[in-house]
Amino acid sequence: MTNSLSREVASGVRSPLLTRALALRFVSMVGASVSFYLLLSAVPAHAGRGGAGLATGALMLTTVLGELAAPRIVARYGTRGPLAAGLFLLGAPALLLPLSAASAWVLTVCLVRGLGFALTIVAGGALTAALIPAERRGEGLALVGVVGGVPSLAALPLGLWLSGQVGFAPVAVAAGAAALAAVPTVPGLREAADDGSAPGGPAVFREAGRKTLGMVAALRSGPLRRPSLVFGTTALAAGVLVTFLPLAVAPAATGAVPVALLVQPATTTAARWAAGRYGDRRGSGRLVLPGLLVSAAGMLLTAATSSPVAVVAGAAVFGAGFGVTQNATLALLYGRVSRPSYGTVTALWNLAYDAGMGAGAAAFGVLAGRTGYPWAFVVTAVLMLGALAPAVRDRTGAGGRGDRVSPR
Repeated sequence: MTNSLSREVASGVRSPLLTRALALRFVSMVGASVSFYLLLSAVPAHAGRGGAGLATGALMLTTVLGELAAPRIVARYGTRGPLAAGLFLLGAPALLLPLSAASAWVLTVCLVRGLGFALTIVAGGALTAALIPAERRGEGLALVGVVGGVPSLAALPLGLWLSGQVGFAPVAVAAGAAALAAVPTVPGLREAADDGSAPGGPAVFREAGRKTLGMVAALRSGPLRRPSLVFGTTALAAGVLVTFLPLAVAPAATGAVPVALLVQPATTTAARWAAGRYGDRRGSGRLVLPGLLVSAAGMLLTAATSSPVAVVAGAAVFGAGFGVTQNATLALLYGRVSRPSYGTVTALWNLAYDAGMGAGAAAFGVLAGRTGYPWAFVVTAVLMLGALAPAVRDRTGAGGRGDRVSPR
């Protein structure tokens, strides 16, 4: 019997992308993003020099640990309950931050909020993937990137600026309210029945099974590990760019830094959208290798730190490659598992993002101290080519055809 997707493809009718459920999901996505990024720079300033580093470190530590644990939670309780819990844990503790600037208090609140943010990422990401029609997954993920990215870009500088203008307490209350206000929308996020109507039909789902893939099994699986490694490599370069570009440029080119840091996320967003539309029509697997090569080329251009034109052009080229890689790798990961494992691949992709950015920033600082900034950018670009092996393997091997992964 022909499934619903087959009928749509045969008739040329595409499933609607922006459904009521997905629009409601955007509300919770924006709420979580605003709540997290509004306080990301404001809390360290509130904590002062003694607690600033601990505050951010605690937040990111529990975010990463939570991302590791969240797939198991989602597998047991579904997506909506953990998403609502995550929004609550992200929002309610923020209301308590103004009570004290003591390091222990701020540290405790940040630890709890990190767990909440991890739940919103993993449970919310799995739910989002289930709400997007499979044949429009690339375009849908691009739209999700825009909806989630724009609030974060605005909230990050706004939180610190507002703290200086009206005080920290109103900013903390606003951040808490943003997450809590989204909680009532979660019950409306009902997924369509999992009827096997993704590409490949019901037989693919029976073949892959309906058990949830664990994180250890995901890391051992080539079809999941390869895209994650490639994306982690480009995320490593992103961490280098946003952390060290203001320090690396020559005095004559300092005016190019804010332009470059604006151009990079703008081209990333545009490239994600273009990659999504292309991937839905021709396959996301074709884009992973070009995305990696363009990203490395952008880093190489940026090595000319004395030239404002090269700095801006390098940021733009890197942003384009990074956007393509973001969309293509995430679409591939979702396409290679059945719906019960969406939480696991969401966590895997976000871990590649967080670990890549953190490792890139830490290692580049040591490298630049030995070689100087221009050569450190060159070395980074060359090291990125180390991900060519998994990218080529994914393009030419069985993994390039979007093979599914069976839970073990």
